[in-house]
Order: sequence, then structure tokens, then C-alpha cells
Amino acid sequence: MSTYLINHLRIPGDVPNDAGLSYLEQVEATVEPYGGKWLANGEVSVVEGAWQGVVVLMEFPDRATVDRWYNSADYQRILPLRVNNSISDIVLIDSLPADYAVRGFAQQVRAAVQAASTSD
Repeated sequence: MSTYLINHLRIPGDVPNDAGLSYLEQVEATVEPYGGKWLANGEVSVVEGAWQGVVVLMEFPDRATVDRWYNSADYQRILPLRVNNSISDIVLIDSLPADYAVRGFAQQVRAAVQAASTSD
């Protein structure tokens, strides 16, 4: 099951400095051994709410693999180049099973709520 990394990235002044560019030049080599790939990278169209900055969307084969990449010596060596020169909110989320349906999720929540209310 794929795991996705989402980075809400803000760069002060909107232009990466030399250290930020150095990170960009090196990060791809740290990702490749772990099967990670970029799916999206850039500005967004805000439909609701507020969003400053860009989004980076990456896919990894699974949660364990993205954890190994993030904690790898090669990535940890360049990580300060990003965290000291940008603002990031990074989240990981696993893909859904092929048979997932939002309606089914709602039904599960209703059943759980009903079961909790009858057990009181």
C-alpha cells in the first residue's frame, strides 16, 4: 500500500537561497534508493480557505520505506538545509484499499455511534 508524503512548503522571500538550492540539488539522490517519486510540486489553486506557499506530493512504496528514507543518514545529512531555510508542514498518509467507499466509512461510524449509545 503506497504512502504519500505531503509537504506544505513556504520559502521566505519565495526564492530559495543557496542552502535551499543545495538541498534541492541533493534530495533526489536520497529518495531514489527508496523508490520515492515526486507526483506534484508547485503552486496550488486555492478553492476554500487560505494557503500560502507550494505543495510537494511524493509517493513511496509503503510507510516503512518512507520512514527508512526520512531517517537515513544521507537524508538526515541534508535535512538542515531545508529546515533552516524554509517552513514545512509534512504529513504522511497511506493510500486507501481498492474497495474503499466514503459511504461505507459513514456507515461504520454510524454503527459505532449506535453501539456506543446502546452500551451506556
